[in-house]
Amino acid sequence: MGAQEMLTAILIPLGCFAMVFGIVYMHKREGLAMIEKGLNPREYRPAPYKNLKWGLLLVGAGVGLFVAYMLDHTVLKSDFDAEPLYMSLIGIGGGIGLIFSYKIEKKELLDK
Repeated sequence: MGAQEMLTAILIPLGCFAMVFGIVYMHKREGLAMIEKGLNPREYRPAPYKNLKWGLLLVGAGVGLFVAYMLDHTVLKSDFDAEPLYMSLIGIGGGIGLIFSYKIEKKELLDK
């Protein structure tokens, strides 16, 4: 076994343990902060615009995927490796969808 394989065999389980430990630690810390403020951490907290956020994220990703497909098959004619184009436009479209979701939520909260 080479040095790179040995390092990988050590770092992957160590990273997984650190991630789980960090998630549990932050969850406990959030609960303690809520108790200090007088809130019940076991109480259900609804997310009012959750479906809007997911809907706009998926619509934005779908539009980005469609635009990437159209660019690949009409403008670029597959002259180069187009996978980065697809991934970047999916991310850009999803991000734009999340920005629209934020603007709609902010407008609704300010109107109340």
